[in-house]
Amino acid sequence: MPPRRKVDLLPEELRARIKQALRERGFAGYEELTAEINDWLEEAGLEITLGKSAVHSFGQEYQEFVKLQDEAGNWARDWMSEHDISEEAERHRVLFKMMTTVAFKVLKAQANKDGDEIDPRELHFLGRMMKDVMQSSGIREQLMVKERERIAAEAAKAARDEAVAQLDSGVATGRIDAAAAQAAREVMGLA
Repeated sequence: MPPRRKVDLLPEELRARIKQALRERGFAGYEELTAEINDWLEEAGLEITLGKSAVHSFGQEYQEFVKLQDEAGNWARDWMSEHDISEEAERHRVLFKMMTTVAFKVLKAQANKDGDEIDPRELHFLGRMMKDVMQSSGIREQLMVKERERIAAEAAKAARDEAVAQLDSGVATGRIDAAAAQAAREVMGLA
């Protein structure tokens, strides 16, 4: 198995910072970025430096990954709009199904390799990606439930306010006396 790249040896926080810088720079300006990264490494007390070619290679790989993510997202949006899927949770369910299909293909391809040919990073990234989608789906579902509850509470409050306003209007116009209006409020739980 070939030795690990220097970039892969960096802490996750630094790799995330590099990815952010790559996106901000539009995947260009590798010389300046390499100098900046080496400053970060020195500040972090790491005795490692990266060359421009290593940063460029990592940048191209990450750019391709971002491009594939964008394409997959666009495809999923188009597919879901064509099939009239409008609920957020349903979109996540569909995306998760698509990811399990991809996961199966990757696992099948890895299973056909000998032990020393299997790249554990591919399996790690695949597992992490699926975990993130599942977690995101759960969070979105929770947010949707809370939003539905908020809307229902606002509707109930508006209905109570309307009932109180109608009782007050009835008292003001003389259609109902104040004692009857108060009794109605108590019976309806509006007091």
